[in-house]
Amino acid sequence: MVIKVGNIVSHTGALEWGAGKVMEITSSSALIQFSDGKNRKIAVSHFPTLQPAAPGSFLPAPEVPVVMKAVRAPKTSKAPRKKL
Repeated sequence: MVIKVGNIVSHTGALEWGAGKVMEITSSSALIQFSDGKNRKIAVSHFPTLQPAAPGSFLPAPEVPVVMKAVRAPKTSKAPRKKL
């Protein structure tokens, strides 16, 4: 199978990951975003474990809204201790 950016694939050794979309390809690996929400780098030597998947089988993980934490007020400095 020829791996190209945008292809929908599944990993035969890890079906629990779901289908994945090829996001980037380098000379040594491919970056694939899987339906379980994780991006994984698959080495070229493991490309035979990737099989074509139905285009509708890839469901990107829902984006979780970023929650901003409240900003804490800066600490006030304490008066220096008196030496005995």
